[in-house]
Formats: sequence, C-alpha cells, structure tokens
Amino acid sequence: MLEKAGLVFGLALVASLVLTPLARRLALRAGIVAPVVSRSVHTEPKPFLGGLAMYVAFAAAMAAGGGLRDPQVVGILVCGGLIMLLGVWDDRRPLRPKVKFLGQLLIAALLVYFPAWQVQVQGIYSPLGDRWVSFGLLAGPLTIIWIVSFINVMNFIDGLDGLAAGISTIAALTLLVVSLQQSLPAAILLSAALAGAAIGFLRYNFNPAKIFMGDAGSMFLGLTLAAISVSGVMKSALAVSVLVPVLALAVPIFDTAFAIVRRLAGGRSIGQADKDHLHHRLLRLGLSHRNTVLVMWAVSAALGFSAVAVTEVNFAGAMIIVGLVLAVAFGAARRLGLLEVSHTKEKHSGR
Repeated sequence: MLEKAGLVFGLALVASLVLTPLARRLALRAGIVAPVVSRSVHTEPKPFLGGLAMYVAFAAAMAAGGGLRDPQVVGILVCGGLIMLLGVWDDRRPLRPKVKFLGQLLIAALLVYFPAWQVQVQGIYSPLGDRWVSFGLLAGPLTIIWIVSFINVMNFIDGLDGLAAGISTIAALTLLVVSLQQSLPAAILLSAALAGAAIGFLRYNFNPAKIFMGDAGSMFLGLTLAAISVSGVMKSALAVSVLVPVLALAVPIFDTAFAIVRRLAGGRSIGQADKDHLHHRLLRLGLSHRNTVLVMWAVSAALGFSAVAVTEVNFAGAMIIVGLVLAVAFGAARRLGLLEVSHTKEKHSGR
C-alpha cells in the first residue's frame, strides 16, 4: 500500500505542477482575479483558479490509482468538484455569505446522505467502558457540521501566499501517517493524492505568489480533509481518533475560533472580515511575509507530530498532550492579542 500511495502522490504532484500554470492563464483570460482591497496583503491583482488545478490533479491521481472502485471515494470526488465550482463562482462574482453557506450545507448533506456514499461519523470509540458509542440519528447532522466547519476553517486561514496550501499539506501528510498506521486503504490514497496536489500548487503559490487558490481551493481542501478524517481515521478503533484531524488543523481551527469570539464580543457578524488573524498579528510584529508563513508551517508541523503521538500513547497520555496544546494556544493568543476586541469594520473580500 505504501508503494501505491507513493505512486498516487507522485501523479498528483506532477499533474498539479503541469496544470497550475494552465489554470493561471485561464484565470487571466477569463478575468478571474483577486483585486487589491483594504485588507489585502498582495499589492497587485492576482489570478485565481489554483483550486481548479489542485482538484483536477487530485481527481486524476485518484482515478489512476484505482480509487474509483470505492463508492465513498467517488462521493468525495463528486462533492469536492461541486464545492470547487461553488468557489470558482464566488471567486468570479462574490456570493452573499448566506448563499455561499447554504451551498456548503447542501454539498455536505449530499456527501453525507446520498445512499451510495453516506460519508458519516456513525460513532466514536470510548475509552470509558471500552466500547463504541453510536450517534444514531445525530450521525448525519454532526457530520455535516464537521464538514462545513472544516470548509470554513480553511477558507478563513487563506490569507497569505502559501499558507493554506502548506497547512493543508501538513494535515494531509499527518492523516496519511495515521492511516498507514491503521491500515486504512481509501484514506491512505486520498491523503497521498491531496498532499501531492497541494505541494505541486505550492510551487507557484509561495511568496511571491503567481496564482491564488481562491475560495475554490480553500473550500475544496477543507471538505476533502474533513471527508478523509470521517471516512478513514475516525472509523478506526482509536479512542482518540477525533483528536487526530483536530490537532492536524489546530492552527486554522484556533485562529477561526478566536476570530469568532473576537467578532461576537465586538458586536460584529462572524462573517465580517478583519485584519486581526494570527498571520496579520505576526506581520505587525515585524516578521516578513515568508517568515510568517514558515512560522505557521512550523507550528502546524509540530501539531501534526502531536496528532501522530496521541495515537501511540494511552488515553491519559493523549489528554496530557491535548492539555499542553490548549495551554500553549491560549497563552499565545493572549500574548498576540488574538482575543482583543476591535470595532473596526471592513467589507468582506474573501482573502
């Protein structure tokens, strides 16, 4: 299986390297570009459609690797394509937040409830009593919440060249390692293909970026990472299975959570964009664009290692790791002022 994962990774990587420049040309020709607005870090319009290149590379690698024999993989590819197209639409002509959110819900519900796919978290393994705890009728709604949350977490963190793609790569590699440990064939191939597609795109997206992934890319990455965790890692007999994807994506999860708290405390909509995200704070501390991204990659990598570590220790040890992560996260948030309330309102721009 490791050899097959390597093949799928390589195919996705090469396809992404080839397709991303083509997507850039298409975006420029079609006028699908990111304008410069008040909260932008870039100083000139940049083409979108990086998400399209990543998706096609990912889907092609999965098809070549034989992944289409698994109905759930087919569902992930179909819904990944739909969420990517929704993002392309939003990149070209920004949708109202409520309309985009409704689209996310419908696509997640399709993945969860379509009879042939039913990508759902049916329950979790409890260390208390050493048994499975079924979610019953709540399995579908809880999975939809999980998927939509990951979609928006990745959408929120996409604010600097290479940031979202790099964090997604680290998360995908983390899920790959855990999937290999647990011998989960579909999750292994999906994780390998996603990592390859994201790394290929990074060749053109790292600062100074030649192309952006746009909402098409960030939402595709979020949905796919959520689906991999649901269809693979969280179905294993790991008592800490739910912690693996959460720790792997802890940087964007915490950043989004702090942003929600900050905006609600300031009497603003949670969809109201601002310049108080973690990467904005690091930039204001004097770090360069590249160094800010590298610092956040390093933190994500450390959290990825912690995600793998919780699968190798007993439940008590896993709780100690989680406690340390939470303590460090809240300490860093206070020091960086991530919970400080700002009353400055800005028009939502998507990046």
